Amino acid sequence: MASFIRAKQAGVQTDLSASIQPLHFMPDEQARYGINSQISCLAYDPVQSLLAVGTNESKFGPGKIYVFGQRRVHKFFSPPRSSSIRELRFVANRLISLDSKNELSVWNLDTGNQVAKYVYSGVVCLVTDPMLDWAFVGLQSGDIAAYDLDRERPSTFRIPNFWRERDPNPTAGRLVSMQLHPRDIGKILIAYTNGAVIYSFKQNVVQKYFEYELPPGAPGGDGHGMHMARKPKVVNAAWHPTGTFILTAHEDGSLAIWDTKDGRLVTARSLYHTKVNEPTGTPFKPMRLAPFVKISWCCQTDPDNTGLLIAGGHNIDDPSASNLTFIELGPTPIYATSSWEVLAAHFDGKRTMPITTPPGASVVNYVLIPRSSPYYNGSQDPIAILVQLSSGELITLTFPSGFPISPTNMLHPSLSFVHPFVQKVAVSTVPRARWLGMAEKRSLGEPLLRGGVEYSHRTRKEARNIIQVLHADNIIRLWDVGRGDEIENAMQCQVDVARSLNRFEGGVETTAMHMAQETGEFAAGTKTGEVLVWRWGINKNFGREEPRGGECEKGGLMDISSRAEPSLKEGLQPFVMHNMASGKVSVVAVSDVGFVAAGSEGGYLSIIDLRGPKVIHLGSVAEWSKAEKRGLFKHSSSSSSGGGKQEWPTVIEFGVLTLDGENYSSICCFVGTNLGRVATFKLLPSGGGYSVQLAGVAHMDDKVVAICPIETQTGREAGATGPVVAGLREGRMVDGVLVAVTQTESKIFRPPNARGASKSFDSGILCDAATVTPADTSMASHGYALVAVFNDRSLRSYTLPGLREIAKRPLPMLDPLRTVSTVISKTGDVLGFTGPSEISVLPVWGGTGRSLENTLDTMINTTRDLPARPTISNVQWLSGTQYISPTDLDLLIGGPDRPPSKRMMAATDAERNGAGVYNPAAAAAGGSGSSSSTARLQGQVKETEGWGDYLTRQLNERTEKLNIMGDSMDQLANTTGRWAEDVDGFVKRQKRELFLGGVKKSFF
Repeated sequence: MASFIRAKQAGVQTDLSASIQPLHFMPDEQARYGINSQISCLAYDPVQSLLAVGTNESKFGPGKIYVFGQRRVHKFFSPPRSSSIRELRFVANRLISLDSKNELSVWNLDTGNQVAKYVYSGVVCLVTDPMLDWAFVGLQSGDIAAYDLDRERPSTFRIPNFWRERDPNPTAGRLVSMQLHPRDIGKILIAYTNGAVIYSFKQNVVQKYFEYELPPGAPGGDGHGMHMARKPKVVNAAWHPTGTFILTAHEDGSLAIWDTKDGRLVTARSLYHTKVNEPTGTPFKPMRLAPFVKISWCCQTDPDNTGLLIAGGHNIDDPSASNLTFIELGPTPIYATSSWEVLAAHFDGKRTMPITTPPGASVVNYVLIPRSSPYYNGSQDPIAILVQLSSGELITLTFPSGFPISPTNMLHPSLSFVHPFVQKVAVSTVPRARWLGMAEKRSLGEPLLRGGVEYSHRTRKEARNIIQVLHADNIIRLWDVGRGDEIENAMQCQVDVARSLNRFEGGVETTAMHMAQETGEFAAGTKTGEVLVWRWGINKNFGREEPRGGECEKGGLMDISSRAEPSLKEGLQPFVMHNMASGKVSVVAVSDVGFVAAGSEGGYLSIIDLRGPKVIHLGSVAEWSKAEKRGLFKHSSSSSSGGGKQEWPTVIEFGVLTLDGENYSSICCFVGTNLGRVATFKLLPSGGGYSVQLAGVAHMDDKVVAICPIETQTGREAGATGPVVAGLREGRMVDGVLVAVTQTESKIFRPPNARGASKSFDSGILCDAATVTPADTSMASHGYALVAVFNDRSLRSYTLPGLREIAKRPLPMLDPLRTVSTVISKTGDVLGFTGPSEISVLPVWGGTGRSLENTLDTMINTTRDLPARPTISNVQWLSGTQYISPTDLDLLIGGPDRPPSKRMMAATDAERNGAGVYNPAAAAAGGSGSSSSTARLQGQVKETEGWGDYLTRQLNERTEKLNIMGDSMDQLANTTGRWAEDVDGFVKRQKRELFLGGVKKSFF
């Protein structure tokens, strides 16, 4: 009965929600964008061109793993038990993870399932190689265990703590890091706290020990303790890309370079000084150096042309010091022909390049983005650096210059949520044709992520939900969140508020934004009172900077078209700026018929006609009360305007409808305030433009959160669109009402007066977002309803016009502290924050309560072959280094009883056929291309000998061939020596005969 009475009071004769049942109102979690918690680790696969991101466990949820590819390709991986992700590695189209509870997991990249796991005791570090089926796990005891990735079980193979054997001190042998030799797979560099060793799998012995000791008088890295000898602890170690040298990083800031052949210290340096291992009479001033976080010995396509990328090691007391440094070393001198002085001078470096990072945050991790090679520890020919900051944010920089790279259309939109952090979101429902025409054209560098294939959906919905995401750097990105269908235009559009304001020194804060539905025009407001408008167009100044002009005067307009980004050829271009100069802009709205309205917390409202452009209204909210007192309105409420409290606009909407008591329809601007007043302004033609007239003010209880003009007969939005406004000239009328929602009540009435029907919400809850949406399911349309989100994380729907509650659904995934930032699209999709940097997209109609499901995207491209691993050089081979292939290493680690793996079979088959390389993806999938050869090889093995015997024989044959080759070289040397002796004898005989011939000629 109460809903029937409200319908009569509202003056709406049609039940707009007659066909809606409670079962229709059931939200599904369609998608999530962003990162659920603070990022903990990163990994990149150059072969498949995929990026993996791991997160920490927090109050917002357990640690998760995200894998991103091109465009919108992505997948997420949820560990069965709550933990933080510590390490991620790509190995042969698998993803390997190590969590904070020491669990090693193997994940299927295409299905997102965990295929294997094993829990170790006290894991320190993890090392893998793209060509190996083994993961080497460094333990707190100093031992190194091996996990069989092919057989998905731990191996009995174990490397003991070699430093503990050398020094029984319990603190001396703590494991620090490990790294496989970049060329010789049979060697591994192991760093302990007191030194480093090179271990040979083939010989099962330590080949070299490296212990860094500073004599008295040597400054070391930081210049402390020069009066005594000392041994700074090791914190990291790395191979030179050719394996000729190693680097050990120490806690005093020293970088020690060692010769791997005889174990000799070549030189030592810090970021600031060279030869710090040598005593000096003029020491530098002691410094406090930051600990080393990560070190990569990078190389170009030629592995001899190298440089060091170092995070940490900088002067803490120098505020201008960079957290990230690149030391360019250049081409490595030829080892065999260079003196120790030349080698030591080489590591002084050609130049040191500080890489600028945002102030106030330190670098905690980074990952290099190589062009193609997965080897050399992921450091060969990188094009970019993805840097993780202590704040939890990411930045992308060019390598090695360090210029910032915008993530727009370079990375998945989810990564942009922490690049930098998202501050605010808004959503507009744009027609499909309009959005397809908004494909931004911008000068972009080489794509960073090219892997994966998006799942092809069969449906394409006409109404597109375009989200506007504001970031901490005042960059706003606009993109399609999708509706569970195919996203045809997956491009992002970008506007730069700071650049459009011509302020680069900081202090800019964007506070409001809105995008027009039909025209795609966009506006944003700032904390200092500026309102900026962007329009789609072509940049006339593309590729060059133009003078940007001065400041906009108070209350005026200014052309800012010259402030377009030089790299943007076609997109949203700066158009005009309006300076309200009355405090923070609280709300801004762009109509589809050329008007922009903005309100400020100083209590002012501005309306701009973009056809001029011209400011057609600039007035104070306080003037509304004066007009009411003078009795200028036909209908007004007697409610107070707030008892002297500051009042400002919170919601602005444009519409076309017939106001109460009038016989024609008008373009209207509806303004709601924080004190519950709803003002109606008429925009009337006047001369060659428009004038603004205040029609009336309605009163409600508290802050207005939504205003929805609707048609009384159909429930559709009574929007101010081009066709509707054109119909006004022909006398067409729109019979409509306003659905206004505050934090505590909803009301339906005919503007501008407050007569109508209202309903108070349950006590103790506040409404944070609301809108009128069509109740469209996959089967049919059932009418229109009011949908609202409340601060108790509940979602409720109400009938129109009766305002009877249809159903209530919980939204437990939302962050209770950020429900006020929730937005609802006009298609009925709720976009709410689940954490500081993640939103959930929930269609509210026609669902089944389904929780978030993984994507169906394909991550692995089986046609991309893993390149051959770099091997030892001819010089290294001639000097006695024995070549160990991955199959040989499988035998050494797995033993003769280990069954053959698919990779071993494919590798051996390739070697027998002289191919040299093989496709690990096809091998892992058991592809038909290699099935016949593999079956043939298996048949031979079964008929003649066991697999272990076969590999043992192969290894012996390799060794025998090496010995034969050695004998052949010795024989060649002997033959060459005899040939030289013969030549020498022949020359002597010729000289003697020539001399005797001359003597004979003289006498005879």
